[in-house]
Amino acid sequence: MDLTSSSGGGGDPRQIEETKPLLGGDMSAPEGTKMGAVPCRRALLLCNGMRYKLLQEGDIQVCVIRHPRTFLSKILTSKFLRRWEPHHLTLADNSLASATPTGYMENSVSYSAIEDVQLLSWENAPKYCLQLTIPGGTVLLQAANSYLRDQWFHSLQWKKKIYKYKKVLSNPSRWEVVLKEIRTLVDMALTSPLQDDSINQAPLEIVSKLLSENTNLTTQEHENIIVAIAPLLENNHPPPDLCEFFCKHCRERPRSMVVIEVFTPVVQRILKHNMDFGKCPRLRLFTQEYILALNELNAGMEVVKKFIQSMHGPTGHCPHPRVLPNLVAVCLAAIYSCYEEFINSRDNSPSLKEIRNGCQQPCDRKPTLPLRLLHPSPDLVSQEATLSEARLKSVVVASSEIHVEVERTSTATPALTASTGNDSEPNLIDCLMVSPACSTMSIELGPQADRTLGCYVEILKLLSDYDDWRPSLASLLQPIPFPKEALAHEKFTQELKYVIQRFAEDPRQEVHSCLLSVRAGKDGWFQLYSPGGVACDDDGELFASMVHILMGSCYKTKKFLLSLAENKLGPCMLLALRGNQTMVEILCLMLEYNIIDNNDTQLQIISTLESTDVGKRMYEQLCDRQRELKELQRKGGPTRLTLPSKSTDADLARLLSSGSFGNLENLSLAFTNVTSACAEHLIKLPSLKQLNLWSTQFGDAGLRLLSEHLTMLQVLNLCETPVTDAGLLALSSMKSLCSLNMNSTKLSADTYEDLKAKLPNLKEVDVRYTEAW
Repeated sequence: MDLTSSSGGGGDPRQIEETKPLLGGDMSAPEGTKMGAVPCRRALLLCNGMRYKLLQEGDIQVCVIRHPRTFLSKILTSKFLRRWEPHHLTLADNSLASATPTGYMENSVSYSAIEDVQLLSWENAPKYCLQLTIPGGTVLLQAANSYLRDQWFHSLQWKKKIYKYKKVLSNPSRWEVVLKEIRTLVDMALTSPLQDDSINQAPLEIVSKLLSENTNLTTQEHENIIVAIAPLLENNHPPPDLCEFFCKHCRERPRSMVVIEVFTPVVQRILKHNMDFGKCPRLRLFTQEYILALNELNAGMEVVKKFIQSMHGPTGHCPHPRVLPNLVAVCLAAIYSCYEEFINSRDNSPSLKEIRNGCQQPCDRKPTLPLRLLHPSPDLVSQEATLSEARLKSVVVASSEIHVEVERTSTATPALTASTGNDSEPNLIDCLMVSPACSTMSIELGPQADRTLGCYVEILKLLSDYDDWRPSLASLLQPIPFPKEALAHEKFTQELKYVIQRFAEDPRQEVHSCLLSVRAGKDGWFQLYSPGGVACDDDGELFASMVHILMGSCYKTKKFLLSLAENKLGPCMLLALRGNQTMVEILCLMLEYNIIDNNDTQLQIISTLESTDVGKRMYEQLCDRQRELKELQRKGGPTRLTLPSKSTDADLARLLSSGSFGNLENLSLAFTNVTSACAEHLIKLPSLKQLNLWSTQFGDAGLRLLSEHLTMLQVLNLCETPVTDAGLLALSSMKSLCSLNMNSTKLSADTYEDLKAKLPNLKEVDVRYTEAW
């Protein structure tokens, strides 16, 4: 039988790859194994760009021929070939083994025993074969098709190569040769047609093990190895041991060019992908050390800022949704590490309850640093609702956590005085409640911890400057995910104030609403930075700013005012006395909505308003509005009213000011040009029960205002208005609604379900052409 060579011209790169040296050794094929002079041919496949998945196991036909090598060609060209056996082979780390170790595969075939792997094909014989040359014979593998045969070929070659590299790199001699072999290993992984995560990960793990077992390398050898494996790191995360090595390099040589040129793309890839740092803590630690290394450069935070800009991208919206959460996770972990020494000593410090009570339970605590915290003395607290300052006695207790000296001035009223008999665990802010004028709080951090804290708080500031990141950042920071030691650290709270200010200035409700606590009974940034809060150092300016923005958008205004009256009435009155217009408005609204029940407190608020020009003016306007309401109710007027088409807010204002509409029950503004601004006039109609706003520009702001005042409204038509979920949710407080038209609005299905649950009298609803339809 005449067998000719396969299509020649150029060698198969897969065969050339087999001849590459390992640690300088000669790995050329043994004499007598070349098949060019015999009548069988090796299938030389051209590089066609095919990609294969690395095989770990699979079904294949096996035939083993025991023969001297010189007789192999005669055996292959004979008409009769020995029987084929079906086997399920597993490509383990060290050998090729069968799930049924019988027959030809009774014993596994070690990769070290495989001298060569070839593709075979000959006429009038089984196709798609592989030849594995072993001492004293040949193992033939027959696949079902050419693709599967090639997949087995590349997988066997890869397993064989990786096995050899593990062996030779486990016992290195000369490091210049080791570096050469690492480069060869990296090139092999980059040029392999196998497409699998382990292809690039396996060389990284080999190098990682090599570095962990050889800790006496010079700095230059470190850098050479990092540069050699850099191409693999572009599309792969470094394994844990390699991360440890990278962290060490960042700490010891932060100014090395390797940090900028090699580590930057690696860290960028980590931050852009879904990352569970709980399962991969060393990846987070490496990212943390890399950023600290950038901060050690001459430009310092400017380099860090450019890195943050590169992660965000040049557009107004970051295209990578995982960058911000990953950056925040790194920042939180870094800030936590700054206080780790104090946190670890919590077992020897008094509990928050003990701090509140000013006592220490007898126990076997170690001698610790003194902690001076507030303890109110009952005989010093005034029982009258006055603005006089009460000096509270301080008590010394022991703690190894922090050294704090606090002397508090506070406004106390009977309604707002907390019960001292409460056995529940007090929250942190209650324990560290201080007045900014006379509080001194100091936590001494080491130089390295201080630099780390400054760097990562600055990063949080940079993140808060991006408009598209701010909503998510506010949501991530809303639960106050910092240790209590950080909140007791004056430097930290002062630096973080910039971030909170950015939240307070943002007009979007999803941002500034995160200043409030995540749930009732838990403190939020609003409480932390309010007058009397541990972080307040500006006489309440930030607090006033937060109140102003929250009052402008919060649809549960009465609930918010009630919260202020219960917890922050003293600070509100103090700032109103100083002429703060926002606080003056707050006190007026408390009177208008009858938030304050106590007559003495009402009189005190009135006295506070009349003590300033702006307060006096607003209080007079409040009295005038109330007189107008009473006058309208007394005079009566029509019960039904329809405004002409194309009427404006000004037209409605002129109409309502021209007469008495105290009895108006049905008002139609359909197809007019009124906006949310007209809500200020609509709330002066106390008898209104039916309101038609069909095809107007009435929006969310007006809807929130109506929900606070027109609680008796029964019929509301919002068809074709620009209202959204933010405004429609406010309708949940209008319990008298029995007919609601939301046709062609931006109503969502979730909001619709929420409204149905909260409006028990709702019988007629139109949600056509909405998401809820």
